[in-house]
Amino acid sequence: MIKIGVLGYGNLGRGVECAVKQNPDMELVAVFTRRDPSTVKILTEGAAVCGIADAPDWKDKIDVLILCGGSATDLPEQTPVYAEMFNVVDSFDTHARIPEHFANVDAAAKKGGNVGIISVGWDPGMFSLNRMYANAILPDGRDYTFWGKGVSQGHSDAIRRIDGVKNAKQYTIPVESALEAVRNGENPELTTRQKHTRECFVVLEDDADAAKVEKEIRTMPNYFADYDTTVHFISEEELEKNHGGIPHGGFVLRSGRTGWENENSHLIEYSLKLDSNPEFTSCVIAAYARAAYRLSQEGQSGCKTVFDIAPAYLSAEDGAALRAKML
Repeated sequence: MIKIGVLGYGNLGRGVECAVKQNPDMELVAVFTRRDPSTVKILTEGAAVCGIADAPDWKDKIDVLILCGGSATDLPEQTPVYAEMFNVVDSFDTHARIPEHFANVDAAAKKGGNVGIISVGWDPGMFSLNRMYANAILPDGRDYTFWGKGVSQGHSDAIRRIDGVKNAKQYTIPVESALEAVRNGENPELTTRQKHTRECFVVLEDDADAAKVEKEIRTMPNYFADYDTTVHFISEEELEKNHGGIPHGGFVLRSGRTGWENENSHLIEYSLKLDSNPEFTSCVIAAYARAAYRLSQEGQSGCKTVFDIAPAYLSAEDGAALRAKML
């Protein structure tokens, strides 16, 4: 059994706990939390709940530690620290900072003789793999990525920080005409506004100025100013009833041409439709935790990404079974 530890017990940490339950070769042995451990109730019988300060004491009792913190401030600090002690997997998703994060984790993991796998999830992660496969197969082509329809947790949080907003959910939605143009092989040049729209469902405080809040949302730089944005003001009850989940998904496409005169066109498309963004991400992470364990057993160390790991390392099946059933 691969002994799993989880650091952080929010949406992602709870998702990892569920994912471990579905993998017969894994067991959750400990959850580490910044909260008072006595207040954290987990679902797995027999697993320990400990403070983060206790994690180093588990160095020889955990095969892979899964880090479930945020990419903004948690993972840049935590992953290098724990990669020196454990084999680790994280879901770092700040694309522009992945090279820097990789270098930091690589140095720490090599120092500790461990394997660290970073940026595991669906984007970065499964979408990244499909972009890479498609580029390798169709070198003469163009990439397109559409996200949604789904809840953007970062954008929702940005709305909630506006004065007068009690609660909010924001959905990122692909523009259907743009997606169809790509599928039709038109190879369009698309601006940010042409690819996605944003739809906001906002609960106001009792004394809030709706017009002022809507203007602040629509003009918010880096979040909404570059998009066609619709704002709906609703009750707390309606938000909870109709927008309580965390769905997401999207599409990765590459159009390309082949032949001596580029006379033939092709389209590769990969899509996801997810009821729960964190639970699906957790399932991807669990598969890569298995890979981290296997690579470590082989004596490898250092940082890896999804690009570096052969698919067979992800599966609980052995090579003979994979060749018989899936190849």
